[in-house]
Amino acid sequence: MPLISARDRDPADPFFTRVVTLPNAITLARLLLLVPVCWLIVAGAPGSWLPVGLLAIWASTDWIDGVLARALDQSSRLGEVMDPIADRIGIVGVTLALAIAGALDWWILAVIAGIDVLSIVSAGRAARDGSIHVSWLGKIRTAVLLTAIVVILLGHTVLPAATPLGMTLMLVGVGLHVVAGVDYFLQARRLRRVQTGTSTSRHDEPEEAR
Repeated sequence: MPLISARDRDPADPFFTRVVTLPNAITLARLLLLVPVCWLIVAGAPGSWLPVGLLAIWASTDWIDGVLARALDQSSRLGEVMDPIADRIGIVGVTLALAIAGALDWWILAVIAGIDVLSIVSAGRAARDGSIHVSWLGKIRTAVLLTAIVVILLGHTVLPAATPLGMTLMLVGVGLHVVAGVDYFLQARRLRRVQTGTSTSRHDEPEEAR
């Protein structure tokens, strides 16, 4: 089923007015779950599976809200906006907590947060009105980063042998994050050119100008 831009929908479509839905409740619960997860990481919980378990639950439920929205016909503009925001806040928040705890280098947090800021500044408006959707590259990037932070936390708390795998996944995820961020920037740039009419084909130029 093709994605429909929010601005191309009928204003009377319930998509715009749905607020209290099961998928939106799950997204909100995922955001709230970040509070104890980040606190446990920063406070330090060596030998404890609790932060790992909570983080794994948060990361593994990333896809549930979207699946339920489609299965229950409860798609909403609020949910469409909240879902990627919850992912970005979660990844940055947990990465920050891991950096504070000494489990992750600060430059990794700087790159992730910097690309997020670039994406918001360059493509935020287009994403809000539905002109730009999360790409498959973006989805893969998110899945790799989510897996990486869980494995890194696992290595930091109960299984040190998992740390090299976690760091490898993190570096791959950061690379994909940079590529995805540049892709969103270029999409937004092309969209602005089309909307402002500055993208002119050579075929549209006067003959004498060629």
